[in-house]
Amino acid sequence: MLIQQTLDTLHVLRLPGMAAALQEQLASAAARELCFEDRLALLVERERTCRDDRRLQRLLQEAKLRLSACVEDLDFRTPRGLDRSVILRLASAGWVRHHQVVLITGPTGAGKTYLACALGQAACRQGLATRYFRLGRLLGELALARADGSYPKLLARLSKAELLILDDWGLAALSDVERRDLLEVLEDRYGRRATLVTSQLPLEHWHDYLGNPTLADAILDRLLHGAHKLILKGGSMRRLQAVEPASPSA
Repeated sequence: MLIQQTLDTLHVLRLPGMAAALQEQLASAAARELCFEDRLALLVERERTCRDDRRLQRLLQEAKLRLSACVEDLDFRTPRGLDRSVILRLASAGWVRHHQVVLITGPTGAGKTYLACALGQAACRQGLATRYFRLGRLLGELALARADGSYPKLLARLSKAELLILDDWGLAALSDVERRDLLEVLEDRYGRRATLVTSQLPLEHWHDYLGNPTLADAILDRLLHGAHKLILKGGSMRRLQAVEPASPSA
């Protein structure tokens, strides 16, 4: 009876990890032979693991990553300009904590989105709030927010994300309003939050893509200075996967 009351109390206190671990200990003869301190340590460790798992699931849900990707599944065998040591260093998310920028460019199908999502997932695993957007979709949401009066709130939410991923940069021409919206987002993040951008366009074409020279200078000044630049090469990974379906996703 006392054990059931303890289990109920653990659930009331929102300690489901400890409750589950205690039930397992009660069913294990080996666990019952441990001293009190060791059994308590196991209960506490289970609760911490449970909380870490819940937090990761929440961060991943909020991130809305386009692909379920992880660094461990990246394909470093196919020659496309991926340096394992560089990717593993970025996966530690130090660049996110130091509010830096990562720019990933390369041809269609080279794995830019997968790599971006893998780094986003790595940031979530480090407990860092992440948000993913295709650039066109983000600009559309900003336009709607301006129309319904929620524009300042959306900008505030974006500025709080410790990592903002902007995928598919350069697919469609920008209007003057969209350029200004983009500058607002990047200005809020410059030196305060981390940003990751993927694009088919080589970096030297970004200024022409942005169109307005003054706004282009302002936008690129906030992106290019001190950025980590990853330039992917080679053919489409999608075609490779069609030939070798068992190969890694990236």
